[in-house]
Amino acid sequence: MRKSFALASAVVLGLTGAASAQTPRPDQLQYRALYKELVETNTSLSVGSCTLAAERMAAHLKAAGFPDSDLHPFAAPDHPKEGGLVAVLPGTDPKAKAVLMLAHIDVVEAKREDWTRDPFVLVEENGYFYGRGAADDKAMASIWVDTLARYKSEGYHPRRTIKLALTCGEETNGAFNGAEYLAKNKRDLIDAAFAVNEGGGGLLDASGKPVFLGIQVGEKLSQNFTLEVTNPGGHSSRPLPNNAIYHLAHALTAIQGYRFPVEFNDTTRDFFTRISATRTPAEQAAIKALLANPKDEAARSLLERDPDANAILHTNCVATLLDAGHATNALPQRARANINCRIFPGTTAEAVRQTLIQVIGDPEVKVSIREVRNAPAPPPPLDPRVLGPAEKLAAEMWPGVPEVRMMSAGATDGAFLTPVGIPTYGISGDFGDPDGDGVHGLNERIRVKVLYDSRDYLYRLMKIYADQPG
Repeated sequence: MRKSFALASAVVLGLTGAASAQTPRPDQLQYRALYKELVETNTSLSVGSCTLAAERMAAHLKAAGFPDSDLHPFAAPDHPKEGGLVAVLPGTDPKAKAVLMLAHIDVVEAKREDWTRDPFVLVEENGYFYGRGAADDKAMASIWVDTLARYKSEGYHPRRTIKLALTCGEETNGAFNGAEYLAKNKRDLIDAAFAVNEGGGGLLDASGKPVFLGIQVGEKLSQNFTLEVTNPGGHSSRPLPNNAIYHLAHALTAIQGYRFPVEFNDTTRDFFTRISATRTPAEQAAIKALLANPKDEAARSLLERDPDANAILHTNCVATLLDAGHATNALPQRARANINCRIFPGTTAEAVRQTLIQVIGDPEVKVSIREVRNAPAPPPPLDPRVLGPAEKLAAEMWPGVPEVRMMSAGATDGAFLTPVGIPTYGISGDFGDPDGDGVHGLNERIRVKVLYDSRDYLYRLMKIYADQPG
């Protein structure tokens, strides 16, 4: 998962963006080689190996001077290709809690015949890097490895211990998840005051100029539900009112027409308050009205016209898969649909299941919870010791660009860490194009300058965090 852009239509400020070409610095060329190696290591679940990628990243850290005692590869015996790596740069203050850098190294599947370029060959073209994982999430993973290697090579001794966790399984529900494994089995190894992860970032307009930069503070719960109707069926020449497909169709129509109530938490209230100044007068008025009264239907309807605003105002449920019938000349004996819900923090999957049952209002339609990726995770606090340095440095590097705190409608591995006491924030300094850069789709890409700027930002930011008392 990569960052989710909320309110992508915010006013563009006309600032210098990420489109201009520049000659890479020597250190950037060195980083590019590491990045290329990681992108070109296939880590898709079907044929790839996260374990191999983790081994290659460990070799870079070892070459920078990390002893074996500070490198902790891990893999479950029944998932030998889905391993990861924890690396540790010890701090000088034993009383100061560590900071954790988190990134997943697995990628979404990619077929060569569908792509313009080989998805597992890094291609630099027209100011972009192309490749599966070029943005999600090997950009951040490679930056973290490079950052630790630079710190070690420079002889930097942080006050806080800095930890790195590279994990597998983020992109596939039901796969072995490295972050979950570490949280349950190696909690002490990754113990930290907080973690910095994917999920945040900024948006560029069509000309490559920044619109806003966001920090992810919390995320929705992604949960699938199965709707299923069964009956004896029969010959299609003798149609009956009790038709499994019709029952399912009415259920889907009922869900389509239902609107979950508007909710706010500290993150989304802060977000809409900050973003309001960049909106049209009508939208500003709607934001003010909805913040004051979440039941204001006129304000809600206006803001929901923006899909990104709609994504974070409340729980959303949508049909994504259908499977019905068994023969063209037979009444259906079974009809099924998958409903994917993105659940607002504070609401359980079971509560949503009960709501779906009530909305459908048909006992013939059974509603069940499918595989559970993770339990609901409370959003981390709006901690000024985390947010303050990130926003101050961003204001220095991208002056004048609005900064917001966002709740993601997607899912990250932060959902496994925050509940065990490691508040996890999405902070990247990474700006994406309006079309999403092909993430999870074809011809995934990231702007070259964006990647290099993100590297500089995170290198400086982690030093600020690491030198904090605590």
